[in-house]
Amino acid sequence: MEINQELQRGGKFVFYQYCISLIVVTFRRSSDVYFIKSDESDVKKGLGWSLLTFLLGWWGFPWGPIYSVGSLATNFKGGKNVTNEILEVVNSQSR
Repeated sequence: MEINQELQRGGKFVFYQYCISLIVVTFRRSSDVYFIKSDESDVKKGLGWSLLTFLLGWWGFPWGPIYSVGSLATNFKGGKNVTNEILEVVNSQSR
């Protein structure tokens, strides 16, 4: 299977975080899960979510800046790796 070969080469499943603030309320959410091939940049794939957070995340007090920094840190580390969790679900459904 092509995905298994890619996983062996370093591919992974990740999601990114983003934050949107509306002065008195702040939302921190996760993107869909993306499959990142071993030759793709995981940071580059999350730039859109980081840009959204950078533009709209800071404006809520106090959670806007706190969630924005956390989201940006996660995204610039390549997103949140959920490969093991995805494989557990796939393997349990194939039994």
